[in-house]
Amino acid sequence: MIVLILFILLQSVLLVAAQTLLKISVGLFGKFAWSWQYFKTVLTTWQFAASGICALSAMLIWMYVLKKYEFSVAYPLLSISYIIGLLSAHFILHEAIPLTRWIGVVIIIIGVFFIVK
Repeated sequence: MIVLILFILLQSVLLVAAQTLLKISVGLFGKFAWSWQYFKTVLTTWQFAASGICALSAMLIWMYVLKKYEFSVAYPLLSISYIIGLLSAHFILHEAIPLTRWIGVVIIIIGVFFIVK
């Protein structure tokens, strides 16, 4: 079970990293335009490329988890990514997180605990 949790943690961190980098990169693209310059900016932004690499890595880990572990245990554990996502929004993107979302994180942690038990 510990190995599964470690795989899920790694997969979740990569998934959240992909989404966080994507959020940062779309902010760097500027206003959308059907122009070569716009798409050149998209394709040469390192955050966008890193987002894709993280997403691909997360998918490969998830494929391994699906092959090796029970879906009914592995899939609910993915809710850990919501916790990591909220932390990323707060610490990396500097978003204000209301108390109700922190309460939701505590509820998710309790749910993950019951799944693991």
